[in-house]
Amino acid sequence: MPARAKNVFLTGASSGIGAAIAQALCAAGHRVWGSSRDLNKLPPLASFRPVALDLLDPNSVNRAFAETLRESGGLDVVINNAGSGHFGPAEELSAETIREQFQVLVFSHIQLMQLALAAMRERDHGVIINVTSLAARLPVPFMAAYNAAKAAMAAFTMSAQLELGDTQVRIVDLQPADISTAFNRAVIKSDPADPRSAARLAQTWEIIERNMAAAPGPELVARHVLRLIEQTNPPALLTVGDLFQSKIAPFLLRFLPQRVRLWGLKKYYKL
Repeated sequence: MPARAKNVFLTGASSGIGAAIAQALCAAGHRVWGSSRDLNKLPPLASFRPVALDLLDPNSVNRAFAETLRESGGLDVVINNAGSGHFGPAEELSAETIREQFQVLVFSHIQLMQLALAAMRERDHGVIINVTSLAARLPVPFMAAYNAAKAAMAAFTMSAQLELGDTQVRIVDLQPADISTAFNRAVIKSDPADPRSAARLAQTWEIIERNMAAAPGPELVARHVLRLIEQTNPPALLTVGDLFQSKIAPFLLRFLPQRVRLWGLKKYYKL
């Protein structure tokens, strides 16, 4: 059991990384308010409270946070984890698709982070974990809106970290690499307008699926979250995944010019 049970608000708790985090937190004795659009998909766990939340609706975000804050009496941890993905050529993405990806992966997360900061500053205590992605630094082909949204959220998180000032509130950018979940089954795909691109999309998706199947499970991320929320001064940025994706590749690419990085990623995805 932890020294003190924490009150945690977790988005996207019905599957994948979110479900693994919810299970680990509840097993450790923490109290979790976990959200989903469909309450029937949320896990029946001890010390778990289901929260209805639609990230496409800002009013739903405000309502879910306010109800959770009132019921919990104060939040120690807020985890922005919920997400979605889209797979298709960047040059053909509709404005609607891009807006939806940014609403779910950026605007709603910023909204929740701002709400959490306001509440936590009153107590001068708390941890906000924004689950972005390694795709913010190593983009996945044909997932431009997702990559861009994750990069935007990572940049916004770093900006907020710069501006925190003298406070005990902490913000963490948690960037999973490939993690073996059912995320790919929920990714929305669009067929290319140019049939000549179909083979390139199929080849890329095959590699994405192969990487997902070989990746570590979401329990790895959950274990890191458990450690993060117990630390007095958690790291500002933490990448989680296998050794190559989470440590070696980001280190090497940090020092390479854009042209070489593009060459390496094209080779990796056989483009």
